[in-house]
Amino acid sequence: MRYLGLLWAVLVGMGLTVQVGMNATASRALKSPLWASVASFVIGLCALAVVAALTQAVPPRASFSGAPVWAWFGGALGAAYVASTIVLGPMLGATSMSALVVAGQLAAALIVDHFGLLGFPEQSVTIARLTGAALLVAGAALVVRP
Repeated sequence: MRYLGLLWAVLVGMGLTVQVGMNATASRALKSPLWASVASFVIGLCALAVVAALTQAVPPRASFSGAPVWAWFGGALGAAYVASTIVLGPMLGATSMSALVVAGQLAAALIVDHFGLLGFPEQSVTIARLTGAALLVAGAALVVRP
């Protein structure tokens, strides 16, 4: 089962790169990265609503108060990511943008894991993890280098 999760994560990462190209194309057509982001989220919302309606019951209204207020703002970070990649993808290229985004994700993940923030289990920063992060940052630097 773990291998299926690993494969899924790789496929999601591949999908993100493809999504950037699709959204950048929509941005050129609409002449607006923000409206392309809106279109992306509207279509994504519709797709998720269909899948959720077909596979899960609607949660009771009272369950929405069970999460802290900050938990509901993850969508704003998703919107910032989509809008930013629409601008950055054509500017930096898919490889450089992806390398830098992954480096940023890994830096945040090390902090989140180390302190057990946002509901993640606490996992200390180790020499192996720092070495892996350093290698990824070095890889990003090589990819971004002209």
